[in-house]
Amino acid sequence: MSQAVNPYAAANFEVAAMAAENERASFITKTYLHLVGAIGAFILVEAVLLNSPLAPKMMEMLGRSQYGWLMVMGGFMVVSWVANSWALSAVSLSKQYLGLSLYVVGEAIVFLPLLYMAKLSKPEAIPAAAITTLGLFGILTLVVFITRKDFSFLRSILLFGGIAACGLIVCAIVFGFELGPIFTYAMIALACGYILYSTSNVMHHYRTTQYVAAALALFAAVAMMFWYILRLFMSRD
Repeated sequence: MSQAVNPYAAANFEVAAMAAENERASFITKTYLHLVGAIGAFILVEAVLLNSPLAPKMMEMLGRSQYGWLMVMGGFMVVSWVANSWALSAVSLSKQYLGLSLYVVGEAIVFLPLLYMAKLSKPEAIPAAAITTLGLFGILTLVVFITRKDFSFLRSILLFGGIAACGLIVCAIVFGFELGPIFTYAMIALACGYILYSTSNVMHHYRTTQYVAAALALFAAVAMMFWYILRLFMSRD
């Protein structure tokens, strides 16, 4: 498969991989600083939500209807599309930050029921899942930076894997069956693929001005991995 290029790159000299060493280093540093900022903001927003009346009300709403999660998923997909579009804006830096902020808040709302259940039933699973997620993320990041391999060939695999996963989740909600541990392990593997792919794009395909969008892509992959690792830890006796 031929190497994919960042469709938002107007010219090769703007791509981080083709930029001067100091510009490339600055871009990578900004990307990961923004990722740390997004994770920090997520933790703060989640802490506020967990201690607000919204948490039990959201659990009650989801418990009343089997289609509650479908509405949450649908709303988050719309928010995700808008946030990514804004984060990739080449015109306004403030719009890019607004997109990243919108995505972080959207993720915090989606995570609220899962973290609320964990807080009530298995609070020790939250820090354990967070440490495991950060550890795996660090290892995968080192793999990309040490090998300097372009993982853009994973795009089609991740696309079809994501579509298949969404289909299974919708079917599970509609028909009322449980997605077992095999599905959870498969989703953790898919999240690993997204981290490899997004980290590779940071090195090879983003423009040096797209550090906000790059941070959003990495944050999305980390959040996905944390979700399923937390589910796995919560399911253990």
